[in-house]
Amino acid sequence: MVQQQSEASTAVPGDTLPAAGRPRQQLRKRRITPADVARKILQVFGELLLTAGVVLLLFVAWELWWTNVEADAKQGQAIEKFAKDFTGPVTPPAKKVDYGKPKVTAAPGYGETIGVMYVPRFGKEYSRPIIQGTGVDVLDSLGLGHYEGTTMPGAPGNFAVAGHRQTHGAVLDNIHQLVPGDRIYVQTKDGYYTYVYRNNQIVLPSRTDVLLPVPTKEDAKPRDSYLTMTSCNPRFGAQERIIAYSLLESWQPASAGPPPEIAALVAKNHGKA
Repeated sequence: MVQQQSEASTAVPGDTLPAAGRPRQQLRKRRITPADVARKILQVFGELLLTAGVVLLLFVAWELWWTNVEADAKQGQAIEKFAKDFTGPVTPPAKKVDYGKPKVTAAPGYGETIGVMYVPRFGKEYSRPIIQGTGVDVLDSLGLGHYEGTTMPGAPGNFAVAGHRQTHGAVLDNIHQLVPGDRIYVQTKDGYYTYVYRNNQIVLPSRTDVLLPVPTKEDAKPRDSYLTMTSCNPRFGAQERIIAYSLLESWQPASAGPPPEIAALVAKNHGKA
């Protein structure tokens, strides 16, 4: 009790007792200098850059990974539905036969499935649905989009399709790897159309003449059946377009079964592997 009174008697009127651990004398406020302001600005700027970097990484992961995951699932569903409605054997014919003039199916409505494309050069498991239309809703999720106004498989003229390279299923990611002589197979409800790859061409996006009945040949009357595949170029850009041209070699009706080179994958898609 005596000690408390002694401490109290030393206090000066008007003074306030300091908080524990602080000096007894009241501290003066530190003057803010231009260097302090600059340091604070740099700190905030650094935090913003770090946040922007994280957001950018998340966007790249979404664009290059998650869009492919989502698209692959939807494309698998489209192939599954096509296979369910398809009638015909899944084993190849015993011998090669000339089946005459190809049957040409009328174009379906926008967003509906035309068939399935098989490209062995892209991998033994490569099969992608071909959907009518080239809108964002088709190309970003459903696979290869058929340019409306171009011909259907087997018809004289230009059967033209588009697809992404690095995102949304990356259906044409390896288009640059095609070698002259590679075969590309298109399966519709009526049968199988075999195209042989010839060459590619790099053009500007404004070059719509690649979609003409005879590609790049204005006013030319088609006698052959072309398959034209278009995609962005380079692989991680869109400044140009890469165009791959193929010619129809043969066709066979659904009742004959698939070509031998894709028979195993056709059977797998139909759940009969």
